[in-house]
Amino acid sequence: MAKFELKLPKMGESVAEATITNWLKNVGEKIDADEAVLEIATDKVDSEVPSEVSGVLAEILFQVNDVVKVGQTIAIIETESGSVEAPKAETVAAPVAEVEKTIEVATTIAAPADFKSSDKFFSPLVKNIATAEGISLTELENMAGSGKDGRVTKEDILKYIGNRQKPLATSQTVQPTTDNRQPTTQTAPVSVNGGDEIVEMDRMRKLISGYMVASVQTSAHVQSFIEVDVTNIVKWRDRVKNAFEKREGEKLTFTPIFMEAVAKALKDFPGMNISVDGDFIIKRKNINLGMAAALPNGNLIVPVIKNADQLNLVGMAKAVNDLGNRAKAGKLKPDDTQGGTYTVTNVGTFGSVFGTPIINQPQVGILALGAIRKVPAVIETPEGDFIGIRQKMFLSHSYDHRVVDGALGGSFVKRVAEYLEAFDANREY
Repeated sequence: MAKFELKLPKMGESVAEATITNWLKNVGEKIDADEAVLEIATDKVDSEVPSEVSGVLAEILFQVNDVVKVGQTIAIIETESGSVEAPKAETVAAPVAEVEKTIEVATTIAAPADFKSSDKFFSPLVKNIATAEGISLTELENMAGSGKDGRVTKEDILKYIGNRQKPLATSQTVQPTTDNRQPTTQTAPVSVNGGDEIVEMDRMRKLISGYMVASVQTSAHVQSFIEVDVTNIVKWRDRVKNAFEKREGEKLTFTPIFMEAVAKALKDFPGMNISVDGDFIIKRKNINLGMAAALPNGNLIVPVIKNADQLNLVGMAKAVNDLGNRAKAGKLKPDDTQGGTYTVTNVGTFGSVFGTPIINQPQVGILALGAIRKVPAVIETPEGDFIGIRQKMFLSHSYDHRVVDGALGGSFVKRVAEYLEAFDANREY
């Protein structure tokens, strides 16, 4: 019988590791090709790892809650046929001399720090970076962690290094409040009257909680609001939505129309398509729009439409529907949530007129779309003004006042409104 090494697959350019959350197969169970063997979680997305071959699960090399790096072997599968190619030698092991040299270098680098004295978990990558940069164990233990259960990720330690000239207390103020490994601060509450139900946050809710607290403590949030007349858009969509679905096989919602306007405005105001890294501003070349979407458990996630400014309305509709449907089904891939440069959230879905959304770090702006309502409005004509019924909505723009002033933040959302109000009711889709 041949043995096949099941490795943690590459899940996106910026994803280096994942946490095992559940084994779907036990040792000795038969596995079919493309059948899911285990469930994993990155700091944003849960997904499954399928087997590339058919066989029997012979050995499990990592347990639930273990953190595994991309490319590591996580299980051994025995196949009935010997025709399955064993992994190439260079991908499994380097020549002995090279391995010994690698071990010697790694030992030398890691020697100065004694991480065993800490009761916190740090990945090998984080340990190596800390050692190379001369970061003490005390600093590492007090560092803000945005990973699972407050773990310090590569991004966290690199951000800390960029801000090292600042006092440690400053970085501590943005620490997410999700580290439940400290019993003294995470003891379960007790119901006073015995009738209250106490439920621990799930993993995703803990992550969201940490992100929200960290964002508010990092960015100076300020908001601008503007009311938009979208009557032409509503009439146009009502007129073409059936034909659109028949021809394209996709439902036409308002979201891709709004996304199209936001992408255009970002091209006009590239100062909103940036991110902040310490004292540095990164001007993003691509316009990658994040869109808040619901997960099966009711939590929200932000998948990203890559190069949104290059899509026509049909392409935008397909991208919006695809990401939204896969989010609801829990089928998003880790790379689907990476690389966003600006975010849009539709609070109108829940009936809200407007909202004050929290910025998705390290971005500097987020736009909330309010509910579309029929309202009485003053309509100006050459013959005079009169009152009419119009379809209107509010746009709520939250932006980071550290790097975006009121003129830019207000002008950007005004430009989005202008694109929406100038929508051509006779356009082709």
